[in-house]
Amino acid sequence: MGILTWTWILVGITFSLYIGIAIWARAGTSKDFYVAGGGVPPLMNGMATAADWMSAASFISLAGIVSFTGYDGSVYLMGWTGGYVLLALMLAPYLRKFGKFTVPDFIGDRYYSNKARIVAVLAALIVSFTYVAGQMRGVGIVFSRYLEVDINTGVYIGMAIVLFYAVLGGMKGITYTQVAQYCVLIFAFMVPAIFISFQMTGNPVPQLGFGSAGHDGVYLLDKLDGLQTELGFSEYTAGSKSMVDICAITLALMVGTAGLPHVIVRFFTVPKVRDARISAGWALLFIAILYTTVPAVAVFARTNLIETVSNIPYSELPDWFSNWEKTGLISFEDKNMDGTIQYLAEASRNELTIDRDIMVLANPEIAHLPNWVVALVGAGGLAAALSTAAGLLLVIASSISHDLLKRVFRPQISEKGELMAARGSAFVAVLVAGYFGINPPGFVAAVVALAFGLAAASFFPAILLGIFDKRMNKEGAISGMVVGLGLMTFYMMKFKLGWLGAIPPKEEWWFGISPEGFGSVAMIANFVVSITVSRFTLAPPVDVQDMVEDIRIPSGAGAAQGH
Repeated sequence: MGILTWTWILVGITFSLYIGIAIWARAGTSKDFYVAGGGVPPLMNGMATAADWMSAASFISLAGIVSFTGYDGSVYLMGWTGGYVLLALMLAPYLRKFGKFTVPDFIGDRYYSNKARIVAVLAALIVSFTYVAGQMRGVGIVFSRYLEVDINTGVYIGMAIVLFYAVLGGMKGITYTQVAQYCVLIFAFMVPAIFISFQMTGNPVPQLGFGSAGHDGVYLLDKLDGLQTELGFSEYTAGSKSMVDICAITLALMVGTAGLPHVIVRFFTVPKVRDARISAGWALLFIAILYTTVPAVAVFARTNLIETVSNIPYSELPDWFSNWEKTGLISFEDKNMDGTIQYLAEASRNELTIDRDIMVLANPEIAHLPNWVVALVGAGGLAAALSTAAGLLLVIASSISHDLLKRVFRPQISEKGELMAARGSAFVAVLVAGYFGINPPGFVAAVVALAFGLAAASFFPAILLGIFDKRMNKEGAISGMVVGLGLMTFYMMKFKLGWLGAIPPKEEWWFGISPEGFGSVAMIANFVVSITVSRFTLAPPVDVQDMVEDIRIPSGAGAAQGH
């Protein structure tokens, strides 16, 4: 069977599974909608967290960016993985003990202020919409190739699917759907990686294969370094970013991870604080399976790409090239009119344009793997994008219906009214997310990196100080969030999106730090402003300080000490 037939079969089966689970696990109460009733087992929550965490950026774009940037791309691996450890150890158990539905809920109650809650809601919406743009873009890319529709149509299809199970099932439906999506995405990512590793090196373990010698006796990384330099690119294993920028990006991704509302809310879905710790451990294991494989997939894809297209007559190109050329994500411009592809680092002579986001998806085709494997990767990419998109849309819906409507504007709203408002908010959020998916401000991983910078600049200091600093008050938290979020938003608009005029050159970056890493600077500004303002204003009420003490005491410790 052809790729299209296999794709329809696998996508049909997986989508039917997702929709069936959503119907089975539909939310009946607001607690079901927001935190799945607080009764998800740790193992399943670990799988759901991993699926929520491993978005289209992880599945589709991460290996793509590493394959093009080599050593420099390692910042994403270090930052995102390290950030999850930071979240699991420093924040998740305490937030679970606090027992609220959302991050703005925690900030509003911890800082005894609806103003703080509203600022947190604003930050959650900005972070979530920035992040979800990358997911919807990923959905469109997958559909455009495998179902042979244009990217915009692919985004519309993804919107309809997410809308169904996010609005119907809420967090309860999303959680159990994400368990299935993790199984699909990890199988889809690992199968071609194992195939290609064995094909290129004779070693079926990708993590070992990309550091092994190929069938020609040359180590794969040495071979790729040689291929890169022949074409005028820098060595794959050499970096081009400054150490300051590498450290800034890694830190921004780490602390941004620890402040992502759609990941944090997963720890509110388990029954006990202990379960939050256990599910964090499971999630880290499930995440590590994919993240340790990404560098291998990147090396395999880059090597295969260069050997397949460089200095090859256009008329002799394999079918995979023409298949992706139809999507507009890869193109050939014959500048010297010789009919042969010149893939070179020098922009004036380079004739090949490649969207980085296709590398993982095209890799099985480039390696001539069976059609069912190619289609499987498409189904996995959809699972990754849809799982995270659903989690983000829920954060948006709960921020509007629970944190604004229920907690600020209409405290007396009924359970039924709040649930209807949550579903209505999710519907509007899907429409906005679809718009950003059709008009994204960059390729998937870059867009997602900006979301992490926004989370680092706004949420992380407020959450960390809210847990570990009794003296932190509402004035400090609000001032810090406003300054951090405003600074990061301004920098992003000026140096990444070009909304304030022409995008300035890299030489004008502040402190030599890229927009993806500027979240670190904005976070530091948040910390400085928060602590300074809190020390010059009134201390929090005694009951708030007691609450901060209480959430740091392990469950049962008070009884053991006779308290």
